[in-house]
Order: sequence, then structure tokens, then C-alpha cells
Amino acid sequence: MVVIRLSRAGAKKRPFYSIVATHKRNRRDGAFIERIGFYNPIAAGKETRLSIALDRLDHWTQHGADLSPAVERLLRSYKAGQVAAAAA
Repeated sequence: MVVIRLSRAGAKKRPFYSIVATHKRNRRDGAFIERIGFYNPIAAGKETRLSIALDRLDHWTQHGADLSPAVERLLRSYKAGQVAAAAA
């Protein structure tokens, strides 16, 4: 079973997360199949906070991959931000 979830990187107290497609039984920071994007919770200024390759996300979900709850939450905010930016 493939799952799309966050993989932590970065230094202590300076988290950085990669959004990856991986086998469900792999460890959080273990091997992964593909890196789909990233999430930087401490981005400041004009730094990019969230980036997702939506075409690859759609590919994996069409092939049966599940989203973790954290990735679902990030995806909702990402899509809401895109709609708001398009309306402005």
C-alpha cells in the first residue's frame, strides 16, 4: 500500500518536510518512491511555504495511494490559497 505523507528533514528546532510517496510500512524518514513536494513551516518573508506537484499527486491517488491526515490538511489549504490568488 502506497501512502503520501510528510518526511522530516532539517536541523533541530528548524523543521523542513518533504512530501513523499512511500510504502506504508517504511519508516517516516526512510526510503521513498518519489518526492512530490515540500512544506516549510517556518518560512518567512517571500520564501515558499508549500509546494506540491499536483500532477504527480493525482497520478499516485489514481493508482490507489492514500493521503495522510497532515497532507490532506496541507492540500486543502494549498488549493484554497490558489483559488484566493486567482480571484485577486
